[in-house]
Amino acid sequence: MRALLRALPALLILLGVCCGRLTPSVFPAVPLFTAAPLVAAPLHSLRGTVVAGAAALAAVLAVHLGLGVQGPSGAVTESVTTAAAAVPALLINVLVRRNDARLASARRIAEAAQRAVLPEPAARIGGLLIAARYEAAQADASIGGDLYAVQDSPHGVRLVVGDVRGKGTGAVAAVAVVIGAFREAAEQEASLEAVAQRLERALSREGIRREGPDAHEGFTTAVLAEIPHEEGVVRLVNRGHPAPLLLLPDGTVRELEAREPALPLGMGDLALWPDRAEEWDFPPGSTLLFYTDGVSEARNACGEFYDPADRLAGRVLPTPGAVLAAVTEDVARHTGGQATDDMALLAVRRRSEPS
Repeated sequence: MRALLRALPALLILLGVCCGRLTPSVFPAVPLFTAAPLVAAPLHSLRGTVVAGAAALAAVLAVHLGLGVQGPSGAVTESVTTAAAAVPALLINVLVRRNDARLASARRIAEAAQRAVLPEPAARIGGLLIAARYEAAQADASIGGDLYAVQDSPHGVRLVVGDVRGKGTGAVAAVAVVIGAFREAAEQEASLEAVAQRLERALSREGIRREGPDAHEGFTTAVLAEIPHEEGVVRLVNRGHPAPLLLLPDGTVRELEAREPALPLGMGDLALWPDRAEEWDFPPGSTLLFYTDGVSEARNACGEFYDPADRLAGRVLPTPGAVLAAVTEDVARHTGGQATDDMALLAVRRRSEPS
């Protein structure tokens, strides 16, 4: 489609020549010639727009003089009309390119900000194999609030995966707050429940500084995990986030659903309850998969949601990176490449015990 659009100015000129040559003089082809540089302006470079205008003007002269259609007066009139259309086309091209440059600059700054607050974790942390992936819904989409972080601590490897409500710089600011609070709390707090409460307080403080709807409606869904050193278990605190999956070495998939659902972080003023970490087996050779709702709420053309547990059942993937690649590729197939929300994924594998 992109190639067809870029070829459109040349097609218009060719069509204009054919119309000028084959149709009566009462049907002028000048609208086709004038359209060529105007169509080229947003699609081509400045040089390409100049070439389109010059080619259209040359085609007008060829039709009138070289092919003997109408006379010199007609050639002058249509040449002036075509040239007059080429001038604003050049101005349009300059404005479009300038705007594109500004958008590209803003996008690079936004991406740099997101990388700064959301760095990719190391491939090995605390004896575990780690892989993380962030997939934007569209190449030019606003940066979102999906987040992940992994931290080794005296209490084991701790991690958080979450999704801040909203997009843009406000969401990135909230992501920075959550990750900063998590990294500090993961080192200092003795329990995963205390880590969750530190995040709750940090988001409450952040909400006071915000303006507009986010000051009252901002929240973050999150799941926190703790994998103690030298123990085959994982402890989870889920605050309104999609349940992580446990992928066993034989291809079995288990959803680690919270037994006691809780509200997202940042909504503590609506209800008070003690966080309770739930413990699950995490056998050697197994992989924990955490993801945001960009995965579980991805829809196909029939409106059916993507089900990662069902799609991964029976599959044995060799590395955490292979798990993430399989999911993102499968989501792309499911949606036909038309995903509407960003996705953040984190996979953690416990290495198999030596035989």
